Formats: sequence, C-alpha cells, structure tokens
Amino acid sequence: MDQWAKNWLEEQRMKGTKCLEVKVVGENHYVYHSTTYWDKELKKSRKTSKYLGKLDQKEGLVESRKRKELTSSDVRNVTEYGNSMVLHESLKSLKPLLMDAFPDCWEEIYSLAMVRINGYVPMKRAKESWEKLYNVENINPQLNPKNLSKVLHNVGINRVGQNTIFKELTNQSNQLVYDLSSVFTRSMSIAQAEKGYNKEHLHVPQINLALLCSADTGLPAMIRSIPGSVRDISTLYNSIKEIDVKDKILILDRGFFSDDTVEFLDGMMDMSYILPTRRNSKYYENRIHLNEHFTYHNRLIRCGKKTFDKYTLYLFDDQDLKLEEQKTLYKQMDEGKMDKKQLNGKMKRAGQILIISNLDVEECEVFELFKKRETVEKMFDTYKTVFDADKLYLQSDESVFGHVFISFISLYIHCTIENLLKKAGLNRKITPIDLLHKYSRVYHIDMKEGRLITEVPKKVRELDEKLGLKIFPKKQS
Repeated sequence: MDQWAKNWLEEQRMKGTKCLEVKVVGENHYVYHSTTYWDKELKKSRKTSKYLGKLDQKEGLVESRKRKELTSSDVRNVTEYGNSMVLHESLKSLKPLLMDAFPDCWEEIYSLAMVRINGYVPMKRAKESWEKLYNVENINPQLNPKNLSKVLHNVGINRVGQNTIFKELTNQSNQLVYDLSSVFTRSMSIAQAEKGYNKEHLHVPQINLALLCSADTGLPAMIRSIPGSVRDISTLYNSIKEIDVKDKILILDRGFFSDDTVEFLDGMMDMSYILPTRRNSKYYENRIHLNEHFTYHNRLIRCGKKTFDKYTLYLFDDQDLKLEEQKTLYKQMDEGKMDKKQLNGKMKRAGQILIISNLDVEECEVFELFKKRETVEKMFDTYKTVFDADKLYLQSDESVFGHVFISFISLYIHCTIENLLKKAGLNRKITPIDLLHKYSRVYHIDMKEGRLITEVPKKVRELDEKLGLKIFPKKQS
C-alpha cells in the first residue's frame, strides 16, 4: 500500500470511521467496509466486506455508484452452493478491476461469465442459470435478454475498460505467449466477418482472435477480435502496441515468422522474443555446430547456437521428431506426393527447429520457453470448445467485441480452477468442469429461521481438503 493511502486510512480512523480496509490491485487502491461475523454452520469467524469505492490520491474516496436493490418477493431459496463458492473464489482478484472498469454493468459481466463456464448459455437462459447459483456477493444483475444486448454493446465499445483488465493481467507475467485463431459466423451484419486463411481451409466468413496468455501464471492476459482477412503478422503490431511488454519475453509461433517481423521485434528494445523460423528460411544457411545436448521429456535434443550483432540463432535437433518426420517423408514419396530430389532436400532438416531470439542464454532455456507456446494452444481449444465461443450469432461488431471479452473472463475462471487442480496434482484426473459438477451437489437453503447447507458427499469433502478450499461446514460429531 502506498504511503499516501496509509495516511488517508489513518486520517479516517482519527475521525472515528471504523472498519475501513484498503486493498491494492496493481497500482489501484480500493476501499471496503470489512467486518467479521460468526458462522454457525462453518463454526468459525468469517469476513464480510462491502465495496465503498476507489481511493484516489487527489480526490480521496470516489464512491461507487449504487445499484437498484433487489425488491422481488419471488426469491429462490434452494441454490447450488458448492460450485458457486468455487466460481466466486476464482473471480475474487478480478472483481475490483471489473467494478472500476465497468461501474454500470460489472454485475452483468461477472454473472454472465460465471454461468457460461459450463458451456455457451444463450442470453434468454442467463437469468435462469444465474438464479440456480448461491448469490455469495448478494448482487442484482439485470439478465433479461434486452439488457444483456445493451451490455454486450457497451462492453464492446469500452476498450479502455477492457484494457484495465488486460494490463493488470499482463503485468503479473514475465513470459507471454501470443497466437491467432479463427471462429466462423454466418451473420451478414458483422463487418469483421471476412473470408481469410484458416487451418481448416474453409472458405466461409470468419473472425480472427488474437490471444495473449501468461506462461508464468497459466492465465489468459488479453484477447482481441480482428477482421478475418487480416494476416497473422499484421495483428502482432497493434497487439504489442496495446500492452506494456517492457522487460517481458514474447513467445511466438513460426506462423508469424518473416523478415518484417524480425525487424519489428528487433526495434522493441525493452522486450525479448522467441521466434521459430520456417523450414525454408534463409537463416538455415548459417552453419551451426550441434556441440551440446539435453533431454526434454525423455527426448534427446542435440543443440547449438550462433550469436550475431542483434540476435542469436538456436538450432535444435530432436531425434524422436526426426524419426517421425523421416517416416512421413518416405510415405509421401511412396504415395507419389514428392520425388527423390524433394525427399533428399527435406530430409536434411527433418527434426530440426531453428529459433531466432535477442536473448543470449543457454540452449535448453530457449527450448523450454519455445515449448511454452503450447499454453496458448490449449487455451484456444478451451475457448472455442468448452465455451462454444465460435457460435457468434450476433448482429454488430460492437456486440462481438463484448461477447469475446465476457468469454475471456469465463476462460480466466476456467484457467484459475485448472491451476488449483494442478497445484493439488489432480489436473490429470479432474477437469474444471468435472470439479464444478461435483461441487454442485451441495446446496444452500434459505429458511425463515436461518440457513442450511446440505450434506457434503464424502468424495467431495475429501476433494475440498486436497484443494485447500475449506468452503464447507465442519462435519458434525
């Protein structure tokens, strides 16, 4: 906490104002009214906090805008408790940022991102899905389809608000992986939907998505939607300019390789980069001796490097990959897809990976950084399959921008839960969706005389202990 914030807090206490707490997220300070109460079910003290506003060095406390209180008498009193607690825990660190960036609609973003964690939920079912969850934060999002359409539009045009989130997530990382993918749409009213190159070789309108993720934290850091006809390399320039990459390492796929890309990256003096070259690159003409070796996941990697004025070339020879590629090349020749001369030319570079970088470090360190690009590939798979985010039946570019951002928040929740499972060594047995399904078996019941949390299945309680969440009441003796 900055000294000026400490001085403000001390001044408020001297005035007799109690229970104030200042939380710091990035460079921002947020003020809460925090107290504790005794939870009879959990048999322990629990902290409860009410958000008051953002603390400004010059203006002091800038109070949050109050929203309309829930007045409906038709309140659901049986709700899913376990999975709701996990979801709220996963978004805890982003909540102050959402409140600051989107003061008029953060509750809708917050709730819609949660209900879509299990898959794409159309707007007409968002309210029903939200009401099934225990309302931990006691918020009142307006989830009718008409209002959600406005929210998507308003979120989509508020890039400054989105960048508040992206910059904070980017600042938490030192190693950033960048890649591009495509989603398809039949909507004729979306200007960004254009025919372009995609791995599926489909000639249908598409929107390109540029995703930046953190190899350090395993969390997504930024997303942009781009016209479908824009090339991979062109997207990189604006994406880099939009975020702070100072003192960070940017890891790219070979699809971004070109002389223009190398020149652009060399001009970013405060940033390091890892860029694999294409197999037909002129950089292969440099003679590099494979004097070193190491093992990666039980694979023998021979390697060497050669340093030039502005960059270093790293050559890796993956023995297992070489054998696989040689088999494929001979099969293609046998099928008449290439002749003997073409075979001999490609055999020379079978199993080889050539990387250009402005880092001059050990070869194994560069190789491990290069392999971290798989992080973004897995996130794209999650983004487009788990959330079904490629079904963009929307009517404007602005709504697409909003939809992409809210799906990004859902991806953040998914990755946060996945990190929790990894920490407990359970990620190979249980997926985040499996975890939420198991926890959803525990309900919260509101009664006139109090509240009740239903029985916790033995396997769920054991899972909760391994994860260290401790969100359920202690077992009664």
